[in-house]
Amino acid sequence: MTALKNDRFLRALLKQPVDVTPVWMMRQAGRYLPEYRASRAKAGDFMSLCMNPAFACEVTMQPLDRYPQLDAAILFSDILTIPDAMGQGLYFESGEGPRFKKVVSTLADIEALPIPDPQKDLGYVMDAVSTIRRELNGRVPLIGFAGSPWTLATYMVEGGSSKDYRKTKTMLYDNPQALHLLLDKLAQTVTSYLNGQIMAGAQAVQIFDSWGGSLSAAAYQEFSLAYMRKIVSGLIREHEGRKVPVILFTKNGGLWLESIADAGADALGLDWTCDIGSARERVGSKVALQGNMDPTVLYAKPEAIRAEVGRILASYGKGSGHVFNLGHGITPEVDPEHAGAFLRAVHELSAQYHE
Repeated sequence: MTALKNDRFLRALLKQPVDVTPVWMMRQAGRYLPEYRASRAKAGDFMSLCMNPAFACEVTMQPLDRYPQLDAAILFSDILTIPDAMGQGLYFESGEGPRFKKVVSTLADIEALPIPDPQKDLGYVMDAVSTIRRELNGRVPLIGFAGSPWTLATYMVEGGSSKDYRKTKTMLYDNPQALHLLLDKLAQTVTSYLNGQIMAGAQAVQIFDSWGGSLSAAAYQEFSLAYMRKIVSGLIREHEGRKVPVILFTKNGGLWLESIADAGADALGLDWTCDIGSARERVGSKVALQGNMDPTVLYAKPEAIRAEVGRILASYGKGSGHVFNLGHGITPEVDPEHAGAFLRAVHELSAQYHE
């Protein structure tokens, strides 16, 4: 494979020296970009974008072509490809988000779920990874990703998005045996899926625990973090002669940073409710930190965006181990020019912290 021309993202995740703080954005290939909307219209729908490696590559590259400051590409896909491969029948309803034709509600439903083969059942994702990696040609590293078992389970039990996760939490308390079986199957699947992405060319991987923060402290440890720890322990951590860093991101997980830092990953993603300087003090030298600007700051004027970038950089302080990102995904209504101002500010203002 081609040597990396820009590896500061990987270096920062491993707490190695960098010249400026690296930056990328969750959902950086998305609806805020007119070129993405054009590609989606051409593909026909969201899943056609995901399942066609050429389209997935096209939209992955779009933000990199627009913003030369981006220090990483992230695979264009969706966390719900896994439940779909388990036979749940994923579809997207206009204005309502993801839905499933089948839901799991009993132990028998869960026992009947297959564990997908990433090459056979999710081969289109592996093809997308290898296609994107070739197209990148060493420009920046490629991030692969998957949803956490708890987050995937909520969609499978609820049948789609949920505000209170009522069915999943009822199962958690009434029938924990069933939920543990589901989470274990998902952990096995996520492990093989991420390892497949690494073998196909992903140079770092992120686990999105989007809904872990909805749990109580005790339930988080037992039903979310325990399974992410299991995944991390089963991942390929070196490939192509280089370490493959792992990032864990639990939205609203700021209360549990010490526990997450002990899970074996290289970096923790932070949402915007945490102060990054305080988080650095709490986790010490165990892990790098990724984050954590409130995405809605991007609606503000460029000078306000720049000021907030400066505040976060100052809070983290000197030294490596910080990957700048938003605290969650960029939203569709953001002006692309504001995103560009954000990315430029990170590089321009961070050099002083890496002397």
